[in-house]
Amino acid sequence: MNALLPLAFVLTWSSGFIGAKLGAGSAPATTVLMWRFLPLAVALTAVAVTVARRRFQGLTARAVARQAVVGALSQSGYLLTVYYAIQLGVSSGTTALIDGTQPLVAGALAGPLLGQYVSRTQWYGLALGVAGVVLVTLADASGGSGDTPWWAYLVPFLGMLSLVAATFLDRRSRTPVGPAVSMTLHCATSAVVFTGLALATGTATPPAESSFWLSIGWLVVLSTFGGYGLYWLILRRSGVTRVNTLMFLMAPVTALWGALMFGELFGVRTGLGLALGLAAVVVVHRGEARCPAPPVTASAAPAPTARSAR
Repeated sequence: MNALLPLAFVLTWSSGFIGAKLGAGSAPATTVLMWRFLPLAVALTAVAVTVARRRFQGLTARAVARQAVVGALSQSGYLLTVYYAIQLGVSSGTTALIDGTQPLVAGALAGPLLGQYVSRTQWYGLALGVAGVVLVTLADASGGSGDTPWWAYLVPFLGMLSLVAATFLDRRSRTPVGPAVSMTLHCATSAVVFTGLALATGTATPPAESSFWLSIGWLVVLSTFGGYGLYWLILRRSGVTRVNTLMFLMAPVTALWGALMFGELFGVRTGLGLALGLAAVVVVHRGEARCPAPPVTASAAPAPTARSAR
């Protein structure tokens, strides 16, 4: 894989946490998310109907429904928890680190869900990653303004689990779907979900501030087309292991970015916690390298690269 692709993925995915922080200062999470996805879904659907109709030919109703569920989990569920946590006062770096435990959780669940062996070394890595999350979370909570409720730090965990569920659901699919098609279906699903939530909560009207529309542009270009699109592209080209390794780099990049841009806390405990998180992924993948190769089954086999690369 081109070395620039992983680098672009890390930067653009991390930009989502920064964009959420930008948007949180001008509007509720449901408002930001509605206006992030509604125009985007309309544009992508128009392209799908006119220019890219061929890509959707042969797609069964079951495959569309599965992608709608994947989108609801990986976009709607994941993003709503990220935005809500940041709006409650959790720093962008802490939110990124909690969400970044996805590789460890995915590794722990690989055994029961995909029939893959999980070694003792990998479990040690999981414990190390959890220790890093706890350390950074405690540093964030003790160094904050005191207005953030304790349960706000549990919210990103729900988003992380939502993304893990989406990843496994997509990998178990027997019908490979191209990244352009899946992004269109995911964004359309998110547009419906977030528009419904915004209308139900009376938060559909966007503010007039230029900062709001700046954050929307930031999120659409960098986070959706960049981070989200590259996530599924790398997942289908290189598999769960590669994309999970890159996910652990989001926390230090976001923490540094948030400290420079918003003056968020980045003390000794935060740095130590991030170091533990990075060490955890090294331990997990060393354990993974020693694991016996699992038999390839129809449900666990990766999607064909030729179709995925389109």
